[in-house]
Amino acid sequence: MPRLLAICVALTVVAGCQQNQPVAQDDEVAHPLANASAQAAGLHDVIETTPAYLIGISYPQAAAKYPPLADALQAYAAACRERLMRAVQALQGRKPAMPYDLSLQFSMVAETPRLVAVAASGSSYLGGAHGEPLEQRFVWLVAQQQMLAAEQLIPDAQGWRPVSDYVRGVLRDRMEQSLDEAGVQGEAREAARRLRMAMIEQGTQPDARHFALFEPVINADGSIRAIRFVFPPYQVGPYADGTQTVDVPARMLLPNVAPAYRALFGPAPRTRSQGSG
Repeated sequence: MPRLLAICVALTVVAGCQQNQPVAQDDEVAHPLANASAQAAGLHDVIETTPAYLIGISYPQAAAKYPPLADALQAYAAACRERLMRAVQALQGRKPAMPYDLSLQFSMVAETPRLVAVAASGSSYLGGAHGEPLEQRFVWLVAQQQMLAAEQLIPDAQGWRPVSDYVRGVLRDRMEQSLDEAGVQGEAREAARRLRMAMIEQGTQPDARHFALFEPVINADGSIRAIRFVFPPYQVGPYADGTQTVDVPARMLLPNVAPAYRALFGPAPRTRSQGSG
């Protein structure tokens, strides 16, 4: 709860300098609208505080330059908020032992003439031992005016096999290092290894659905040098491990990338002004 309060305080400071107005991971919020019909008039941070719930949502103002992308961010936030409010309504006026909360931060990951990537990270507390982590990624293709989905990037199901193998190898090495650092030995180590290996195997099956969250890692020339796949808690490890990421190099991805998107992995085309001496 202190984390959410800190966010709310920070947003309050921002609100004092800007004229911002207040305005989960099920299927409802996992796939927000990528091409909403109404263009966003702007992105306004949200702060709501009541005895029953707290909400803090922050947006990068740079994303407002791309109205369909901004709409998608707002649609995702609205779906998360709606889920929280349904839980609040289910209380039927009772005050929860701890206020329910939604803490959500959108941040710019990349912005080039060809693509814009935004990360959404946060949590939603609806009772219980801890909050539910929230993770989503948005990759907007500027020229095409569309979102880029994992199944579009690599359309052939067989193309996910090398990605799966690479990611599993990285996560296994990371797991072994974690157990070493924790000093886990003997039967306890074997039990922990079996549990985590099962989660890694299940969460990285060679299917686009298991690699739906990703963001590009960009070179100075605007080309993609790697794709960073994002795995929320519970997908490839226990809650305590938090969100995990694995960068898969472009050279490994390119043979299976759809022809329409391979140019993203090369330098951005030079403009006429750049080409003229």
